[in-house]
Amino acid sequence: MIKLSLSVPWSSVSSASPAAGSGAIADRPEQLSNFDLVLCCQTQLRPDQSAFSELMRRYQPHVERLLYRLAPDWTDRADLSQEVWIRVYRNVCRLKEPIKFKGWLGRITTNLFYDELRKRKRVELPLSLDAPRLLSDGQVDWEIAAEDASPVEHMMAQEFYDRLRQAISELPEAFRTTIILRELQGLSYEEIAEITQVSLGTVKSRIARARHRLQAELSKYLDG
Repeated sequence: MIKLSLSVPWSSVSSASPAAGSGAIADRPEQLSNFDLVLCCQTQLRPDQSAFSELMRRYQPHVERLLYRLAPDWTDRADLSQEVWIRVYRNVCRLKEPIKFKGWLGRITTNLFYDELRKRKRVELPLSLDAPRLLSDGQVDWEIAAEDASPVEHMMAQEFYDRLRQAISELPEAFRTTIILRELQGLSYEEIAEITQVSLGTVKSRIARARHRLQAELSKYLDG
């Protein structure tokens, strides 16, 4: 796997770099907007090195968070992160709407994860439940108050999240994948349909059915 980092020797990514001064950006990269940085990476045969490095600096935390949510127990997430940026470097010129760079980056990260998941033939989908709520649209509020919580309340909260984790892991794979992409990664229905290669209606149906099952499994906590 090619290594790429914020201090990357660019010869490891491409066999040649643009000539010095050729299409160089006028402003310092850190002074440019995200949109302008993407444009700078699209104006030459290969992305402008300084602009691309600045994009990496700004969006690397986003990539790391997505990978952690998808694969918290994988020890090689740093390698996957490197591969994400290699794919971005090679394909950024194909991005038709630079304003949507963050969403596009998220799809690259997610697709890479599922490529690796298929290779490893994992049975269970890794899961992280850092967010206090599973459902972002307000249909179900699973937040348990933690302010000045007693030891008993802390224990009940831990029991709830343990059961939530188990309930999600027991969902059929198609439901589990869809609910994670929607509620933990925050992708739109359209993005999930594109990634999972099913219709928009199927995505909505899977999410609704997954939520119904989770509500049923956790009813004693939600009713309380």
